[in-house]
Amino acid sequence: MRINTAQGLEAVEQAMFQAINSDVSVLRDASSHILQAGGKRIRPRLLLLSWEATGGGDLARVIPVAAAVELVHTASVVHDDINDHGVMRRGRPSVNSIWGRTFALLTGDFLFTCVYSLMAPYEDLNIILSDATTALVEGETLQATAVRNGDFSRKSYMKIIGRKTAALFGASARLGAEMAEARGEQVEALARFGFNVGLAFQITDDILDLTADEDQLGKTAGLDLAQGKGVAAVEANATNNRSGLHASDQDPLAELRQRLLEGDTLEEARSQAKSLVDMAIRELDVLPSSTARDELADLALATIDRQS
Repeated sequence: MRINTAQGLEAVEQAMFQAINSDVSVLRDASSHILQAGGKRIRPRLLLLSWEATGGGDLARVIPVAAAVELVHTASVVHDDINDHGVMRRGRPSVNSIWGRTFALLTGDFLFTCVYSLMAPYEDLNIILSDATTALVEGETLQATAVRNGDFSRKSYMKIIGRKTAALFGASARLGAEMAEARGEQVEALARFGFNVGLAFQITDDILDLTADEDQLGKTAGLDLAQGKGVAAVEANATNNRSGLHASDQDPLAELRQRLLEGDTLEEARSQAKSLVDMAIRELDVLPSSTARDELADLALATIDRQS
């Protein structure tokens, strides 16, 4: 009998709130604030479905690991809003807009450290999550460096999103398969599946940062473009060089947005995201037919067919 994914995700929620139950009220309250805001929960869903699709049996054992990957992501979101001066996240005020930058930084640190207690019993699986978390920080650092130096290119963009986003997607799928004791080829295929879905997800996220408003996104819109980041940054940087436009010019966002929407950049990005999802879904051929495998394919398609 298959697991109920909704029930699994509810157990993940409970595990996360248990992990953040600190007697330091500001840490508990700020962490609860961002978790209660919800989110797509794609990473734990990816882990649970990968686990089920490869024959996982003991749901209780996999829940703490699924909670850990979501806490890693949530911690990175809190830190992102500090770096980007974001004032809205998941449809509500960001942690830093309520508690300030210092307590937001500490809250992000706290969420990261809560992962230790969840992962402590899982021995070598810690290495998988550690590698992904290291890649996440490396990706954010590479992005900040590229912004500072103004040296964005398509190559550097793909390297950045591969680390800051796709690595954790890939690790989530790998962890699920490893915990189900899947065959080696299935583990590797699901890791590639998750990685490519993560790339497609981030490209789509960057498109939405350009085209959607804050009500759709549930977070502060336009930050990536304003700071020279995201899928639009590659074309925007070239546009700036051709036109002499600089971030200090009056209303640069409107100018860049108009140029990008008129060109082929967005369609090229959408096409790339679709190709990555197609590649990801082909990786699922190594798995036996199941509802979970079908839901993995649906999850991959949903990452690019969304408005937020």
